[in-house]
Amino acid sequence: MRKLLLLTVFSVSCLITWGQDAGVKDMKSQSDKTLVNDTSHHSGWKKGGLFTLNVGQGGSKNWAAGAEKFSFTTAAYLSVYANKKAGKFYWNNNLDLGYAMVNTTSQGVRKTDDKIDLYSKAGYELSKSLSVAGVVNFRSQFTDGFDYDYRGKGYKRRISGFFAPAYLVVAPGLDWHPTDYFSVFLSPISARWVFVTNEPKSYYYPAGDPGPDGGGFEAPLSTFYGVDPAREVKVEAGAYASINFNKEILRNVSFKSRLDLYSNYLKTYRFTPTGPDQLQITEVSAKPQNVDVFWTNAIVMKVNKYLNVTYNFDLIYDDDVRQFGPNENAAGVQLRSLLAVGFSAKF
Repeated sequence: MRKLLLLTVFSVSCLITWGQDAGVKDMKSQSDKTLVNDTSHHSGWKKGGLFTLNVGQGGSKNWAAGAEKFSFTTAAYLSVYANKKAGKFYWNNNLDLGYAMVNTTSQGVRKTDDKIDLYSKAGYELSKSLSVAGVVNFRSQFTDGFDYDYRGKGYKRRISGFFAPAYLVVAPGLDWHPTDYFSVFLSPISARWVFVTNEPKSYYYPAGDPGPDGGGFEAPLSTFYGVDPAREVKVEAGAYASINFNKEILRNVSFKSRLDLYSNYLKTYRFTPTGPDQLQITEVSAKPQNVDVFWTNAIVMKVNKYLNVTYNFDLIYDDDVRQFGPNENAAGVQLRSLLAVGFSAKF
């Protein structure tokens, strides 16, 4: 009787396993989807995305070596795409959104990442690896950013925000795409707009600088980005290049990178505060050799279906963003990185 019972249980287990096999394979194929272009996409729309949510918490009590009593970090990222193909015509759209914050006992809540990045490219194939194409790129951020040690006195001054600044590039050119995961777009002449339309002045002292103790006259926020506060928009014309890479470089490890280069052919201006809400404007000749750089990278390491390790690294250099150096009036390389573990979902 015991042998018959064991044989029955074994048979039922085999049937259940066989019946679930197709469902398990389907779930696995869905979880293995990536944002990398699919060579099977020949016509129509192809859409998808990746959402990640990462959190971290730390604390201490009576810690002799010194540590924050409490800290909490959270970061959310969304990357979605919608690509269309119709014969030799293609239209690729990618939207990257990111926001991250840290809350500590000593400093309160501060953001550590904030980005809106829309990249759209449409082209018509001249050959298998070369197309005539056009790119539209928009970049900005969601919320205000602050200098938490303004003038070295611990003052908090707004230095950025939504549409403060925002960048819009419109570029016609040639797109070289030797593989489905790598492309180089070149435009010898393109237009770029820099917007600071959201409170372009943002003075710490709205009624005017109180005097020498205040550290001198204040510069409007827009001048940090080379924009006249009276106009709120700066127009540039120059050469533009965009290099894109998006591939699973190792099993369960995907690397996505975009490098944008911009060389402005036009003259620019420098702004020096000379009094309360007064500026001296100096014309600067064109320097196309001072190339602006925007480089964004994301590495996603999949632990299982819902758990990912992500690393984001951004580098920016803009010759007109002059708020660095000992006198806070020089251009500089901007760096930002974030390593996190958390929940992820692909769709």
